[in-house]
Amino acid sequence: MATKAATRLPFRITSQISASHFTSAARRNLATFQPSTGLRNSCARIKSTASRSPLQQSCRRSYADALPPKLVRRRGGFFTWVWRLTYLSAIVGTGYLSWVIYELRTPPEQLEVDPSKKTLVILGTGWGAVSLLKKLDTENYNVIVISPRNFFLFTPLLPSCTTGTIEHRSIMEPIRNILRHKKAMVKFYEAEATKIDYERRVVCINDESEIKGEISSTEVPFDMLVVGVGAENATFGIPGVREHSAFLKEVGDAQQIRKRIMDCVETASFKGQTDEERRRLLHMVVVGGGPTGVEFAGELQDFFEQDLRKWVPEITDHFHVTLVEALPNVLPSFSKQLIDYTESTFKEESISIRTKTMVKKVTDKFIEAELTKPDGSKETEILPYGLLVWATGNAVRPVVKDLMMQIPAQKGSRRGLAVNEYLGVNGCDDVWAVGDVAIANYAPTAQVASQEGAFLARLFNSRAKTEQIEQELARLSVAQSTAKADERNEIFGEIKTLQKTQRRLKQIGPFEYTHQGSLAYIGSERAVADITWLSGNFASGGSMTYLFWRSAYLSMCFSTRNRVLVVVDWVKAKMFGRDVSRE
Repeated sequence: MATKAATRLPFRITSQISASHFTSAARRNLATFQPSTGLRNSCARIKSTASRSPLQQSCRRSYADALPPKLVRRRGGFFTWVWRLTYLSAIVGTGYLSWVIYELRTPPEQLEVDPSKKTLVILGTGWGAVSLLKKLDTENYNVIVISPRNFFLFTPLLPSCTTGTIEHRSIMEPIRNILRHKKAMVKFYEAEATKIDYERRVVCINDESEIKGEISSTEVPFDMLVVGVGAENATFGIPGVREHSAFLKEVGDAQQIRKRIMDCVETASFKGQTDEERRRLLHMVVVGGGPTGVEFAGELQDFFEQDLRKWVPEITDHFHVTLVEALPNVLPSFSKQLIDYTESTFKEESISIRTKTMVKKVTDKFIEAELTKPDGSKETEILPYGLLVWATGNAVRPVVKDLMMQIPAQKGSRRGLAVNEYLGVNGCDDVWAVGDVAIANYAPTAQVASQEGAFLARLFNSRAKTEQIEQELARLSVAQSTAKADERNEIFGEIKTLQKTQRRLKQIGPFEYTHQGSLAYIGSERAVADITWLSGNFASGGSMTYLFWRSAYLSMCFSTRNRVLVVVDWVKAKMFGRDVSRE
């Protein structure tokens, strides 16, 4: 009876529920079903199955045949770990950047000026002077910096400022930011050095700012002097160059070029302008085939292709860039392979290159140039222009010329101050020269000036330590004469140690320039690189070299602040384009 009741019970329940709920009931049976290994339970299970309805048995079989879902064990794949590392790197990088910014914005307390120490006067805030200041132990000297500009300019990216790819303040580092982070106080005077009186050991300075106080001219005495005033633009005596061309050496020059470009564009778009006049106004001529001229020509053509022709389409058929070089090819310091690559790239970009062409005269509307043909004959040609950029040649500044006239050993110098192997000015004591102003048989580049400044910093630091050791040795010499026998042995040990250190400090060798390579941007997101690699050179050009060019210049920027601002400018130019407004 119990078995029959158990058999009738499922039918009674089935008759009470609807067909729509039958599936869920079978699912609950499956979920609550507990298998048994005993024979009695097996027989009861067979009888229960036989007594069920066909529909119930069908649902039962479908769920019984279905395999239980496999538990998939989650494993950390490659992309998961990449994401985790990226996330962690972002956190660490943000923390490090925040710490660096905090350090830059909170300078420490500085040591006061010590009148007993020597006064070191540094003229200029260029590559050589700033490199010297960066590595100089200022607590050893009373340092005074004199310059008409109170900032350091990262000149390799200056051509990018002419078209708005980079804002000019992004490549400027205030000189007071640099000086304020030194251990000892460094004085800075924003003034022009008008005369160096070597006999009296003073520098005459003049305040050239628009706002002047009661005292605008004074003298600064010095015990040691470093001349790093750089060079000015050379016109080679060609009439009209200084009056009608734009230079590319300072921030003001880049701003002036940027305004002139848009002036030419807007004037060419003026109502009723003839086609001939439009072609003249939109003809941009660059004189100088060095890295500065080549990079500016590439930046200018990019500005036209990527922005100007979109917003001012009527100038498309008349805009043209021409590069003029007196030598047989552009980028003379690069390898022949890269020179050919640059010239072919310029040809693709529709930039004209006129080599073996010397400018003879410049007017407000055209250039008179002399072209040397392959057969050696010469021909005069006229090049109308709207914008002329003069990017070639360095000339000695008046203050350096005056110093050269005071020193008999400098009478034969023409291009700057002749220096010895330690960058000391010939014929002078405790006067050094760095950068474009020094004639050291090296090219006048930023790389040379930077290494010269770093060398002088090591020299001055070593010299200060040597003087301190000599004073200590003199004190110990007096002390050992009156000391007891056991104390005298200890003093002798100290003297021997100091003498070893002194000999090591005096072994600093002469200045040796290490060429690390040359880089140049040639437009269309391409660049050329001539890198010194082990005992040879590695030449490369193209889009990948362009990425290397950017990363190299970014790492060379003076501070983290400059790097962040430059990256932001690059992103802005890529996303929104360059600004085509005049101001």
